[in-house]
Amino acid sequence: MEINEIPDTLKSIIKNAAEKLGGAAKREYVAKITIELLGGSARKAESEVGWSRDMVKKGMGELTTGIGCVDNYSARGNKKTEEKMPELKEGIRSIVDPKSQTDPNFQTSFAYTRITAKAVRQALIDEKGYTDEELPCENTIRNIRYRLGYQLKRIQKTKPIKKIPETDAIFENVDEANRQADEDPETLRISIDAKAKVNIGEFSRGGKSREEEPEEASDHDMNPEIKMVPFGIFEPTTDHISIVFSTSIETSDFVVDCLELWLDGNKERHANIGKLVINLDNGPHVNSHRTQFIKRMIEFADKTGLRIHLVYYPPYHSKYNPIERCWGVLEMHWNGTLLSSVNKAIRWAETMTWNSVHPTVHLIDKVYQKGVKLTKEAMKICEERVKRLGNLPKWDVTIEPAGW
Repeated sequence: MEINEIPDTLKSIIKNAAEKLGGAAKREYVAKITIELLGGSARKAESEVGWSRDMVKKGMGELTTGIGCVDNYSARGNKKTEEKMPELKEGIRSIVDPKSQTDPNFQTSFAYTRITAKAVRQALIDEKGYTDEELPCENTIRNIRYRLGYQLKRIQKTKPIKKIPETDAIFENVDEANRQADEDPETLRISIDAKAKVNIGEFSRGGKSREEEPEEASDHDMNPEIKMVPFGIFEPTTDHISIVFSTSIETSDFVVDCLELWLDGNKERHANIGKLVINLDNGPHVNSHRTQFIKRMIEFADKTGLRIHLVYYPPYHSKYNPIERCWGVLEMHWNGTLLSSVNKAIRWAETMTWNSVHPTVHLIDKVYQKGVKLTKEAMKICEERVKRLGNLPKWDVTIEPAGW
C-alpha cells in the first residue's frame, strides 16, 4: 500500500505520531514509514508528509547500518537569549506585531515592521517593566526580532501609503482591542481573510520546483476549469490556522459558514470562551455595512452565545492583518507546484507549517449566490442589535447574543 491510498484520518495519525517523538526514535519511525509507504524516497516524505528530507535520509542511514547517531545536545553552545528569557520573546512580539505587515507580494514569510530595535528596547522598559540592566543590548534585540520573523523594510518614497483621516485612530483602536482580548482568558482573538483565487490546472505559478525533472506547465494560463477561494482563520495566541477552500465564490454567506465550520471543530479547545474578537479588513464581503454579513453575524452570535467584536483595520492597510502572514507562508510553501487538482491543492495546504503547526484544512462544496442583501426595513431591525463605536462606527462593531 502507498501513502496516497491511505485514508486522510490514518495519514493524520501517522503525522501526529511522528510529532510526539524526538531524536533517534523519531528518525527510526519516519525512516520505516518512508521505506514501507513511500518507496524509500526522502523527497516524497518531504512533499507528502512534510518531514525534513535530511532527517529522513539520516534515519534510513541508521536503519541500514545499524549505527545510531548520538545527539550531543550539550555541545551545541550557549542558548539564545529568548530561550533563556521566554517572557522577553513574547514581550518583543507583543510590541512589534501590531506595527507589522506582511509582504504585499507574498515573496517572503517575514513581516515588515516599522519599529526599530532601539524603540523596541525602550518600549520593553516603558511598557513591560524591564530595567535597562535586565535587557540585552540593542543588537541582540534586533537579532531576536529577526528570528521571530520581523524585519525593517526600506521606505519607498515614490509610493506613498494612502491614508484616510481616521487611519491613526483606527490603528490605536485595533491595538487596544487586541491587547485587551489577548489578556482576557475568556476572550479569543482571531484574524480572518480570504486569499486571492487559485487557478486549478497545469499552470505555472512563477515559482521553482523541487522535482529532479521540472514539471511542464501550460504555456497559457487562460480559462482554468476551477478557481478555488482559500479563506483563513488564524488564532494569533495559539498559532492555530484553519483554511477553508471553496470552488464557488467569496460571499458574506461563505465567510460566516467558514466561521461556523471552524468553531464546530474547535469547541472543546475554546469551551471557556465567552467573547470572540475578530480582526478583519473592510473588504466588500465583510464590510460593517454589508447587510447580509451583519445579518449572518447576528445569527452566528445567537447560535453560539458568543459576544462578537468586529475590529477592522483601516483601508489600504489590510497587510497588517495577522492572517496575511499565513498566506505568505502558504504561497512560498507550494511555490512552483502545479496545482493540477482540488485534492492536490488541499494536500499541499495541509503540509504547510506555521511556527511548527500544520493547518486544519476543509473544503466547502456549496454554490454561493452573489448580491444577497437585506431590505432597508430588515436592516433597521439588525442595526438595533449592533453597537457601533461612537467615533469609529464603521471600524468597531459589537454584537451581543440574544438574551444577553
